[in-house]
Amino acid sequence: MPDSAYAFPRLRKEPLSDASHVRNAISRFDQVKDASDAERREAFDRIRKAARKFDVEMTAERWQDLGKPSSKS
Repeated sequence: MPDSAYAFPRLRKEPLSDASHVRNAISRFDQVKDASDAERREAFDRIRKAARKFDVEMTAERWQDLGKPSSKS
């Protein structure tokens, strides 16, 4: 898949190829490590666009609603 098919293209994390993958990207957003806040904002926009495309309900209005990885391992 091309980089553009992922929520986090640089990391090639969270593919957005169908409704199931979009739901996974939403639920695993806070598990993606090594992504900057700018990458998270862009990923959130990609996920939101894919959610509309595949008719997936998304209640979060900002990327911060989906969270960031915890600093604890």
